[in-house]
Amino acid sequence: MNTVNYHLYLVTDEIERCRYGLLETVRRAVEGGVTIVQYRSEKLSHDEQRREVLPLQAYLRGVNIPLIINDNVQLAVEIDADGIHIGQNDMPVPEARALIGPGKILGLTVTTKEEMAAVNTELVDYLGCGPVFPTITKDDAPPPMGVDGWAELARMSPLPVVAIGGLNKERTAAIRATGLAAGVAVVSYICAAENPTLAAQELI
Repeated sequence: MNTVNYHLYLVTDEIERCRYGLLETVRRAVEGGVTIVQYRSEKLSHDEQRREVLPLQAYLRGVNIPLIINDNVQLAVEIDADGIHIGQNDMPVPEARALIGPGKILGLTVTTKEEMAAVNTELVDYLGCGPVFPTITKDDAPPPMGVDGWAELARMSPLPVVAIGGLNKERTAAIRATGLAAGVAVVSYICAAENPTLAAQELI
């Protein structure tokens, strides 16, 4: 298992929704306390994603922050990213682990008790659970589960759990108060913020 600090997990938005562009928004967020970054784009082609993420990867390596690639396992392998995050329907976990190797971080989205019960703890490092609240950054997101529903699912987890979905300062505080979250993952609260550094600081 990989030892990673998931405390404040930034998931990048599409570049047009990042107030200061991708790299500068992430840089400011890291200054505010972000501990891990997931690159996610659902619009760009493979080659476009590669061109966009390489400068981000170079920066994050310089500040020792892990870079996770969402869904695109091929890209993660090509650029030697620190890990990947996949959904239930993206790729079988054993196949993903085989492609990235044993030393990389593997995250998996879990939204139901059935999915939680089926988690392979020998192959997966952490779980992303949500959406806790309604979110505008993922069109196909399942219904929000609320803090209580999230906590019920998190209690079942044999692995570190990261909460995601519509989180802001107050909602993050409620999640952290459960004592069950290894971290919180945010998108628009930081990416669209007038001050990404301050936004990140508010979530620590």
